[in-house]
Amino acid sequence: MKRSALAISALSVAVLTGLTACGSGDGDSETDAADKPGAKATASRAKEVSPAERLAKLVIGKADVKGYEVEEPADDEEFIFAKSQDEVTLDKKVCAPLAYAMNQLPLGDSQADLTRTASKNGLVNGFTYVTLTAYGDGKAESAMAGLSKAVDSCGNGFTAKANGNTSPYDSVTAEQTAKAGDESLAFNSTMTFRGTTHTVHSAAVRRDNVIAVYFAVNGRAIAESRPSDTRVPTIVIDAQNAKLG
Repeated sequence: MKRSALAISALSVAVLTGLTACGSGDGDSETDAADKPGAKATASRAKEVSPAERLAKLVIGKADVKGYEVEEPADDEEFIFAKSQDEVTLDKKVCAPLAYAMNQLPLGDSQADLTRTASKNGLVNGFTYVTLTAYGDGKAESAMAGLSKAVDSCGNGFTAKANGNTSPYDSVTAEQTAKAGDESLAFNSTMTFRGTTHTVHSAAVRRDNVIAVYFAVNGRAIAESRPSDTRVPTIVIDAQNAKLG
């Protein structure tokens, strides 16, 4: 199972320092400087939080999921399916959001995204990929609608290709999921590799203009041709949903 590469870098938060005026002892000079429109605009820009910075604060860490390792995925070219949506082609265009969700690519038209892996003895039990994506006004709702339509339309499976790699999925089935955020959905997909069937599970939760996508897979079982049915751990999805609010 190939996954996407990440292009997220850690961003430092600017520290806003007070404006200090120096002069001939006029006690109102400091206040006057702060009251100037230019000073206020500068202060406002310094306080702004970028979409990437916001996601960095929202994503789960090791302290949020007891007993699990939470890390940034290794940026290994050998295991990259696609680095962007543009690299992915499908036999059924409507199924594109499913391919993105299962390869840690952002859904729809996004502003920023990042991914973490959560695992508990991952080489045996598999890994859960948690991808957070930030959107502009109305774009998150549109992205969720596209994913929901794909689940409904791609029950008979689809094939995704990128960079010489091919990922055929035999079926897609909607699953029941607990209500979370402003809207949520879940689905599973089956695939056959070297004659062995594997089931991977995914879920998506939208809160305001941020979407969290969860994808669970056992790559080692797939590589060793052992049947697998890897589910998103409840503790992981609950922890991330809680941070979304």
